[in-house]
Amino acid sequence: MAAPRCRAWRVLAVLAVLIAPAALAQQETPPPLPVPPPPPSEQIDEMLEQEEEVFEGAGYSYDAGNRRDPFRSLLQAEERPDLRGPRPEGIAGLLIDEISLTGIFQTPRGWVAQVVSSDQKKSFLLREGDQLFDGDVRRVTRAEVVFQQILNDPTALKPFREVTKKLSP
Repeated sequence: MAAPRCRAWRVLAVLAVLIAPAALAQQETPPPLPVPPPPPSEQIDEMLEQEEEVFEGAGYSYDAGNRRDPFRSLLQAEERPDLRGPRPEGIAGLLIDEISLTGIFQTPRGWVAQVVSSDQKKSFLLREGDQLFDGDVRRVTRAEVVFQQILNDPTALKPFREVTKKLSP
């Protein structure tokens, strides 16, 4: 009983091998795609000029705007924010992270904070509203100074953060 079944399968296999190429040959081949005509010489010249500009570096530039620059490595952190070019002298050139609070004094015009810059080894007096390189002084109280630091992070919800430096007893 097993022999007739085996023979039937063999016959079917042979027929499939013989009929399949004939069925494939009967299918129509799609017509070839039309070839576009060559561009006029003016377009070719214009394309060559654009390629030359790209190779010279004058054709394209990238402006990150308020977004992260995708061409800079995420693994390398910046040491200092590059906010407005070179840092000026005096209070306007101080970074909030580089200063330490050494004293707070009361004057007739209000509270004054004395800070020391680790970078310049100088002492400075700060009042409310003074502009620093990466922020400004928001509030000076008896025990602390509150700064508003500008963030150079386009993913942050707020473009600034508050930094509080307390006077240690």
